[in-house]
Amino acid sequence: MAQLKDHYDVLVVGAGLSGINAGYRLQTMCPDKDYAIIEARSALGGTWDLFRYPGIRSDSDMYTLGFSFEPWTGDKSIADGADILAYLEDTAHKYGIDERIVYETKLVEAAWSSADARWTLTLQTPDGSCTVTADYTYLCSGYYNYDQGYTPDFDGTDDFTGQIVHPQFWPEGLDAIGKRVVVIGSGATAMTLVPALADGGAQVTMLQRSPTYVISLPAEDAVALALRRRLGPQRAYDITRWKNVLTSLAFYQFCQRAPKAASRVIRKGVMAQLKDTGIDERHFTPRYKPWDQRLCVVPGGDIFKALRSGDVQIVTDTIDRFVPEGVRTTSGQVLPADIVITATGLNMLAAGGATITVDDKEVDLGSRYIYRGLMLEGVPNAAMCIGYTNASWTLRSDLSTRYFCKFINHVSESGYAYGYPTAHRTMAAHPALDLTSGYVQRSLADFPKQGDRRPWFLRQNYVLDRRDTRAADVTQDMTFASPHEVLPRASLDTSRASRKAQDEDLAG
Repeated sequence: MAQLKDHYDVLVVGAGLSGINAGYRLQTMCPDKDYAIIEARSALGGTWDLFRYPGIRSDSDMYTLGFSFEPWTGDKSIADGADILAYLEDTAHKYGIDERIVYETKLVEAAWSSADARWTLTLQTPDGSCTVTADYTYLCSGYYNYDQGYTPDFDGTDDFTGQIVHPQFWPEGLDAIGKRVVVIGSGATAMTLVPALADGGAQVTMLQRSPTYVISLPAEDAVALALRRRLGPQRAYDITRWKNVLTSLAFYQFCQRAPKAASRVIRKGVMAQLKDTGIDERHFTPRYKPWDQRLCVVPGGDIFKALRSGDVQIVTDTIDRFVPEGVRTTSGQVLPADIVITATGLNMLAAGGATITVDDKEVDLGSRYIYRGLMLEGVPNAAMCIGYTNASWTLRSDLSTRYFCKFINHVSESGYAYGYPTAHRTMAAHPALDLTSGYVQRSLADFPKQGDRRPWFLRQNYVLDRRDTRAADVTQDMTFASPHEVLPRASLDTSRASRKAQDEDLAG
């Protein structure tokens, strides 16, 4: 484990998928830059270290969720959480990235000074608060609130005589064998928990307010395993990665361009899984179009196997209230429960909750445009890693990191001290995250927005983004400053009030 120093060329925040990827890219693309990764938790892995509920797994295949430089050699394509965490640990150790990680160190405030051309970062450690400085800051902390999950305000929870558990804070040693368990939710967490609990001997009821689109895929990728035997790990991994990228992108485009047809195809696959079970199709007929929210991928159709076996029942209804013996739905049905699991979603948190200031002025992230999907208008020498919503997180995070490394090298090689994006005044604003999921909609105002033109618009298309990132002009819509050159405050002032004033001037 690394120890904090007073100054770094680059400070990376977060030691999950994005942070480990950033470490590798900095070592290979910016070898002359000294960097460290700070991690608020006591271990690397991010999401894959945090979540410990039964059956935890990825809903993306490992050939695209894995790093491009380190082939996934496990047999499962949709991998278990423990295997993913081991992969991250092995990769970080192999490339010496783990030696750059400072644990139990949380970013509280990042303050940029144009006069000094550097960031001063206030950190919370087990020994108290301290500060370090850095020329560049890269936020790879994801967008989940690790300290607080989302649970609606249900009436009657104090009346319930059983145990209420949120998956984000799974109690160690929770015994569900022979227990009546109600899982509230219909997303990826619920789809994972339900078959895992049933396999563990629980009597499970999945209570969903509204259905989700579900696709069953094989747990193993037969093509990938065959290629590995013939071509070796890296070459087989590269081919499989592109196969899966193109396949998933084609299906996403199909869903966007022909949503009714896509919906029929998905539901047809579901009902084939539930043939002769008597389970009504309405339980798997969402009210929204495919990819308005993320699709749920279930390996080997495990949720359907559990339903066919009779170990699991599914109820589509809203909750009236908790009662002593369980949960009462709006239709009046009482679902008896010893344990209720609120798989009701996550809370999002921009920049890990840290305060960001530029020349003593706090940055309102929700008022800023995001440049090339990672840099914020008016914020020098900094980037925020945001992944795809329609594909594996790592695909987008790697493109962002490659670009940020390219930007760092340009600033250094051109003799500048810093640079930042400058947005067009006439751009229309669009949400940076294009899902209708509740966890996204609840937090949109706290996240940067995107514009209506490149390079201010993030496409959900890895193939095109990869091409554009490689050919990107790092000077487009950018302002640079030489050492000791202090830019006027107005050039960095893109607060909400300033933006409103600009818009009013434009309208006038």
